[in-house]
Amino acid sequence: MDFQATLGLALPLGIGLAAIGSGVGLGRAVGSAMEAIGRQPEAYGKIQTAMIIGAALIEALTIYALVTMFLLQGKIGG
Repeated sequence: MDFQATLGLALPLGIGLAAIGSGVGLGRAVGSAMEAIGRQPEAYGKIQTAMIIGAALIEALTIYALVTMFLLQGKIGG
């Protein structure tokens, strides 16, 4: 298997893994935030702010994987 075939197989798999990881991470973060809000409703604003910042950082990882895929996609056509 040559470099281009390996890259053609690895890029979609990498994006899929990044999307799955992001989904699991976001699910756990939001779920934990909802539990925390349920326990302490008066801290809603602080918890929501921290959750949104965390979700943005989690999503940034997936976007980096997508950008990397588009950059390496040009090397497949060879």
